[in-house]
Amino acid sequence: MIRLAILALAAISIPVIAQTPVPAKPSLLTWPDLTKRLKPAPDATIDYGTDQMQKIDVWLPKGKGPFPVVVMVHGGCWTTSIADRSLMNWIADDLRNSGVAVWNIDYRGVDRAGGGYPGTFADTANAADQITVNAKKFNLDTRHVVAIGHSAGGHLALWLAARPKLPATSPLRTANPLRIDHVISLGGLPDLEATAASPENGCGVEVVAQLVGKPTPQHPDVYADTSVPRLLPLGMKQDLINGREDRIIPFAMATDYVAKANAAGDTATLHTIPATGHVELIAPQTAAWAEAKRLILADLRKTK
Repeated sequence: MIRLAILALAAISIPVIAQTPVPAKPSLLTWPDLTKRLKPAPDATIDYGTDQMQKIDVWLPKGKGPFPVVVMVHGGCWTTSIADRSLMNWIADDLRNSGVAVWNIDYRGVDRAGGGYPGTFADTANAADQITVNAKKFNLDTRHVVAIGHSAGGHLALWLAARPKLPATSPLRTANPLRIDHVISLGGLPDLEATAASPENGCGVEVVAQLVGKPTPQHPDVYADTSVPRLLPLGMKQDLINGREDRIIPFAMATDYVAKANAAGDTATLHTIPATGHVELIAPQTAAWAEAKRLILADLRKTK
């Protein structure tokens, strides 16, 4: 009987359930994948202060110009010990080879004497404004300026564009700030209040407090002149490029800001790049940088 039962079971056709393979996680670039590449060098470096971080690297295409120009702002959690302007050398060189001049600025981070509030912001503003002072020397066309920033630099690039909206009482407000016509944020942190409330962001929450400083009777609202959503609308085109697998900057940082900017009347567009993390955003030969470069070149050529 047992043998008959076994034969009967063997004769039953049991359907095979196909299992959907679990897609492998994309292989993301690491920082050494970028920084171990041969590092290109700028054409000139100028000082705008006495601190060793108060410098600007100038990248100039071949030819006489005038050259279209991009203001570039590095990230690193607003912290000098994490990153400086040289982290942007590879994409600066790529733009230089495509006929675009690059004004790659540095600034004192929160971990440096004079950094934080107002120093980090004042440095960024001063460095950007030097483009006007030096435009004739380097034959730069400043009639239409694009600003691009990565990570914390994405916040600072958008903040540069927002400077005309700074409150009259802000010590950061200056006359005739450089006009920014288009901003591209690469995995940026534009909303400082949201960043300070998001422990999952790769910079942590403590650094925001260092950046904006403590409230004082003269500056009771520390976000009024530092966090970009407080200054909306900016009145110019904004493009945010974010990697869908970015493990440093939560994707919601981009979606939430774009919603706020558009609700305020701005034109803000989110470009989501699949299989992309944080490093790919500033690495040539990646889909993320190709999209950023496409936006830059299309904008600058359109305005010639």
